[in-house]
Amino acid sequence: MEIQNFITLLGGLALFLYGMQTMSSELEDAAGNRMKKILERLTANRWSGILVGLVITALIQSSSALTVMAVGFVNAGMMTLRQVVWVIMGANIGTTVTGQLIALNVGAAAPVIAFAGVILMTFGKNTVWGHGGGVLAGLGVLFIGMEMMGGAMLPLRESKAFLAMMTEFKNPLSGILAGTVFTALIQSSSASLGILQAIAAGGGISLSGAVYVLFGQNIGTCVTAILASVGMNRNARRTTVIHLSFNVIGTLLFTFICLTTPLTSWVESLTPKNIPAQIANMHTFFNVTTTLLLLPFGNALAALAELLLPDEKIRNKNAYFPLFRKH
Repeated sequence: MEIQNFITLLGGLALFLYGMQTMSSELEDAAGNRMKKILERLTANRWSGILVGLVITALIQSSSALTVMAVGFVNAGMMTLRQVVWVIMGANIGTTVTGQLIALNVGAAAPVIAFAGVILMTFGKNTVWGHGGGVLAGLGVLFIGMEMMGGAMLPLRESKAFLAMMTEFKNPLSGILAGTVFTALIQSSSASLGILQAIAAGGGISLSGAVYVLFGQNIGTCVTAILASVGMNRNARRTTVIHLSFNVIGTLLFTFICLTTPLTSWVESLTPKNIPAQIANMHTFFNVTTTLLLLPFGNALAALAELLLPDEKIRNKNAYFPLFRKH
């Protein structure tokens, strides 16, 4: 890769991450307290819990942010472990929205979207319109970053070394590990998914190679919540175990399916000339299917978390020395 293309790639990545952060922060500023109240009230029922997790994650474009919020609620005793299961399931579905938006390939309209957002921000400071403008501006900047990354990746189609590295990802273990580590480093599955789509759009990787990286990204996104739970109570840490269990089970299941069935070829056939859409569709299929399969086992996931992180037993030191017990 030439130095100019590398610089363009970094610039595109910076714009992509900045756009996503802007969207998330503007939405949290506009509706953060409302979202917290909704989470507190509507998570007793599994279906409403899933819906709340889905909608809020789709809005703030970050399952990690919602999971961290849920960890905080569990730590504060506002939500039970069995309530948070449904929110996590919904969050995993909601996070697929970013990939689908990217797959729509609206890059040509990105400057107009960003300009409209900046106008609204300028004339509607600290209002609903202003925050809405911030979301639009962030979305436009995100797509501009995607276009830059995609353009920078195009020359790599001719690089034998790069193509050889990408074919390594057809090995399930190496692909899952790469997706996990990269997502853990940048703390966003939506961002790492967008980067994967940009690489694919530039011809750097096919769906058969990208699919295992994609599965690993779902595991890597759990790291943010795990870090957030450090120092919190045991139930808060159990919440991260539920999140991790959901994605590990889904990854194991889909890796087996992809190795033993023509699932990848079928997903490719849905949009044969649009590999970013193929990746987005596989991501959606992964999270929706895993949620439906694990839906009857939500309480079992909570029980598994309790088994892996049991309550600390308060031992009576005199229990081991009955002669020293007070009578």
